[in-house]
Amino acid sequence: MKKFEEKTIKSETLYEGKIIHLQLDDVELPNGKTSKRELIKHPGAVAVIALKDDGKIIMVEQYRKALERSIVEIPAGKLEPGEEPEKTALRELEEETGYGAKSIKPLISFYTSPGFADELVHVFLVEDLYVLEDASEQDEDEFVELVEVTLEEAQQLLDNQRVYDAKTAYAIQYLQLKKAMKK
Repeated sequence: MKKFEEKTIKSETLYEGKIIHLQLDDVELPNGKTSKRELIKHPGAVAVIALKDDGKIIMVEQYRKALERSIVEIPAGKLEPGEEPEKTALRELEEETGYGAKSIKPLISFYTSPGFADELVHVFLVEDLYVLEDASEQDEDEFVELVEVTLEEAQQLLDNQRVYDAKTAYAIQYLQLKKAMKK
């Protein structure tokens, strides 16, 4: 839908990084006036809600430089060029947790910050987990610690701001709703 479309007059790349690109667009607004838009281009990402047979949720704790702190999150990572989101989800699960999954189900895709970025996150539910004997190694610049929690413990992490990102908050709320619907 293109209601209130802003037509691009000019686009200038300001920065091309390893993960993101920053561009400055001059746009024509629906009322005919012009404005500028600073835009982040991102390849997209996946997030994985990993449920063990005992009901525990597999999460990871890692330091996030942008926040200057460690937070607990569901496993996640960026899409590689040409890689299907389902493959990325299984790869990230393996790299970050050492687990594989026999069952993978797409749940939802959402934009993280549509006001300035085009990052689209694809969320998957994985079940029937098993420990990998030869798990892929983590990225050389990534340091994570495995955290396995119950749904109640995950809620406490959220309440105590140890979980502090949208994808993980979504995961916890999804699991709470799923549990409530079974009652």
